[in-house]
Amino acid sequence: MSDLFDHAAQGPVSDANRPLADRLRPRALDQVIGQEKVLSPEGPLGAMLAAGSLGSLILWGPPGVGKTTIARLLADATDRHFVQVSAIFTGVPDLRKVFDTARLRRQNGQGGTLLFVDEIHRFNKAQQDGFLPHMEDGTILLVGATTENPSFELNAALLSRAQVIVLERLTLADLERLAQRAEKALERGLPLTGEAREALLEMADGDGRALLNLVEQVMAWKVTGHLDRDALTTRLMRRAARFDKSGDEHYNLISALHKSVRGSDPDAALYWFARMLEGGEDPRFLARRITRMAVEDIGLADPQAQELCLASWQTYERLGSPEGELALAQAVVYLALAPKSNGVYVAYKAARAAAAESGSLPPPKHILNAPTRLMKDIGYGAGYNYDHDAEDGFSGQNYFPDGMKRPVWYAPPDRGFERELKKRIDYFAKLRSKRQGG
Repeated sequence: MSDLFDHAAQGPVSDANRPLADRLRPRALDQVIGQEKVLSPEGPLGAMLAAGSLGSLILWGPPGVGKTTIARLLADATDRHFVQVSAIFTGVPDLRKVFDTARLRRQNGQGGTLLFVDEIHRFNKAQQDGFLPHMEDGTILLVGATTENPSFELNAALLSRAQVIVLERLTLADLERLAQRAEKALERGLPLTGEAREALLEMADGDGRALLNLVEQVMAWKVTGHLDRDALTTRLMRRAARFDKSGDEHYNLISALHKSVRGSDPDAALYWFARMLEGGEDPRFLARRITRMAVEDIGLADPQAQELCLASWQTYERLGSPEGELALAQAVVYLALAPKSNGVYVAYKAARAAAAESGSLPPPKHILNAPTRLMKDIGYGAGYNYDHDAEDGFSGQNYFPDGMKRPVWYAPPDRGFERELKKRIDYFAKLRSKRQGG
């Protein structure tokens, strides 16, 4: 099982042939950079260790934030044998060997086993269930690592037996501390100006491993003096922003775009729109979601918003990328600055709920057509008032099922065009009350 990793097999930290990221791997939990919230004495992991009650864990966070390192150090801190597997390369037979070995170690008094499963979300539901009996009888302490939302990717039985620990992407300050640690270990500074150094940290995009790989590259260059920002970015390719069109990040970013539009912030809306395009999102998906925003959050406060979105969508279909993307960006800005209303959206949901609850209540007979004599004889159309012939063109008669209390679902806010619609609603409400005798 070449994919299994035994902690004791690590070489000396001074081995110059190993990658810098591996050589600088922390040797104690207090050396881990950027995860103080969970590792401090007040944090969840710190509190567990202090109480001597470490349970199975799911470490959820982006790449390069210390998931593997923390798992190894937890094994050291609890005096457990560390075994690492990857869900990508490990099958059921491999796992059985791990469980059998862990059971033998415990029976022979050699201590417990911490099994670290990288990319645990790649195991299917049945494979995830396979861990449960071994977690429950104490054969293993499971620590899983995932970059995907555990709520969606892991089954409920596993989540009920493991605490989810959220690890954050490293901040620029965290990355600067890591860069300084690398310089100290290599006994020389980075040959970069201040702006170039800042650009290097930005290129890492919150990923500590990526930063150390970049540092190793820069340190290998034979340069005199200090490189400026332009020279650095010419030599190094900027990392693509992390974005999975079918994963959690996809939904996070479209949510950020939608809420920025709803919050009337055009700059934030443009930022998230651009982030999705840079990540490779299909502009047609964005066109569809932008149009949905016009219907849901602007509505009749500005009826032109929906028309503009459809026009921008059509413009994109005719021009394609990148020219057509500007039309979509224009729609995003327009929506962000348009008056907001979810009045129709709320009313529609309430009407749907009422329709589901009311069953098969028929319309009142007076508004039914009566094309046959039988239908006339049983009262279809009897008493119907033709509104065009009524005073003010409004009869005020009932259009709901007989016996159903008249609801008020659509209540437009006093904003945008709906200010005028509100006046009309109030006007018709008064006329209806008058026609129906108060």
